[in-house]
Amino acid sequence: MFGPSLTSIFRSRWMALIWAAMVIWFAVDVAGSAPNPSANRSIAATADATGAPVANEDVAALRRFTQGH
Repeated sequence: MFGPSLTSIFRSRWMALIWAAMVIWFAVDVAGSAPNPSANRSIAATADATGAPVANEDVAALRRFTQGH
């Protein structure tokens, strides 16, 4: 399609490593890094997806339900 053919890339170990590094770099660039879940913890404890306030008791009940206690 475009670029070197796969057979010519994998003839050399170094070219294969460079090709793999470029694929990983492209994937990270497109997908971005994972979000930090602790950054949203205070927001999740005070509001739901619609922005309505959530009581701490509701959060505790949901935690107990999901953890099976």
